[in-house]
Amino acid sequence: MITGIVSTANELLSQARRVIRTHPKHLTAAIAALLLGGGGGAFALANFAPDASNLAVREVVESVQTLPLHTAADMGLQPLTLYRSDITRSSDTADTLLKRLGIQDTGAAAFLRSDSNARQVLLGRAGRNVTVETSEFNTLLKLSARWSPEDDGNFKRLVLEKTDQGFQSRIETAALSASTRIASGTIQSSLFAATDEAKINDNVAIQLAEIFSGDIDFHRALRKGDRFSVVYEALEGDGEPLRTGRVLSAEFVNNGKTFQAMWFPSPLAGNTAGNTAGNTAGQVSAMSSDKATSKGAYYTLDGKSLRRAFLASPMEFSRVTSGFAMRFHPILQKWRAHLGVDYAAPTGTPVRSIGDGIVEFAGVQNGFGNVVFIKHGGQNTTVYAHLSRINVKKGQSVTQSQNIGAVGATGWATGPHLHFEFRVDGQHRDPLTLARQSEAVPVTAALKPQFDKLASGVRLQLTAAATLQQTRTQ
Repeated sequence: MITGIVSTANELLSQARRVIRTHPKHLTAAIAALLLGGGGGAFALANFAPDASNLAVREVVESVQTLPLHTAADMGLQPLTLYRSDITRSSDTADTLLKRLGIQDTGAAAFLRSDSNARQVLLGRAGRNVTVETSEFNTLLKLSARWSPEDDGNFKRLVLEKTDQGFQSRIETAALSASTRIASGTIQSSLFAATDEAKINDNVAIQLAEIFSGDIDFHRALRKGDRFSVVYEALEGDGEPLRTGRVLSAEFVNNGKTFQAMWFPSPLAGNTAGNTAGNTAGQVSAMSSDKATSKGAYYTLDGKSLRRAFLASPMEFSRVTSGFAMRFHPILQKWRAHLGVDYAAPTGTPVRSIGDGIVEFAGVQNGFGNVVFIKHGGQNTTVYAHLSRINVKKGQSVTQSQNIGAVGATGWATGPHLHFEFRVDGQHRDPLTLARQSEAVPVTAALKPQFDKLASGVRLQLTAAATLQQTRTQ
């Protein structure tokens, strides 16, 4: 039976082959017609489907459960603490300060606004060094603000900390630490422009002018290309720079002539000189950051004191507007000798005595307005005129650099300035010349070995600073 089925199948296949060979074109046309008819049917069926734009739209809303957030503590890790720092501005409020520090904490902002310590010493106070510790979510954990209000070797610290009972604040006092900095610069236009370029604080620039004021007229004698090198103290609180301290040594090249100076502390002040003398070359450190208790003076590196009997100026470094010479008087409108030096400065700028002496007169006198006369022994007298304020009385003893009044515009003055005179036996003399001619006292023979040992290290530091400046210029 199976054999018969196989024979029948083979016969049918043979017949199919004969039909394909005999009528190939008819067979192809039939298959094509079949395919087209099927496609048309499909197209017709598609056209009978509804238009999608007419279908109803239904919104389906389902709640989705969020995955749990794991903190560092949940995963057995140490909580992340972030640290940031900034300097406060006079316009700061609690919100603006915290925002600048990247803190998003309404509770901390509210505490800052209400806390008496924060209101008194932080908010609205410019120049405070602020460091914060925050959580990984930018909430405040701790805030520390540091500043140095007085030159007493200490600084203040405001600490605001988050506790289990909420935020708490306290004010602490701690000692400043001193480190040594080296800097140098070249005069292009002015001393302050050069120190700004060298990133040197104004306090250091003023000290630099004071140290060499007996040898260099910083008001009139600076030249483009003059250069300086300086070694000074940087005073820090918790590792953050808060202020500059004393200039330890310096070199100034003015019009091709080199001047050098170094601070030599008195052995009476805790035997500081003896301790400092033990430093090796290149290790000269800050001798003392407390100017109120440390005694000493500036000397040339060969041991001659730079402290003269008279200061070159009755004011800290400032601009001379009229020197010791003939001038056209702005009020009398005629040429006449100007028998002093005028210093332009804002009203209220402190005025100091250029030397030790006794107040001979303090009051109002003709065109001088408020004026102070100081007798310096022998035949020397100094005059300080047009003052807005007088801080001494007749007969009072004064010392060099002591404040005696403030700049003003009293008497015959067209604007706020100090008129300063130096008289010798009643005759007017150029005060700048007399200051340079006043006697300097050298280091005593007993202290000379200690001085020389310290000076050798200073020379190395100043050479290094000068080399640094030359390299930067090249």
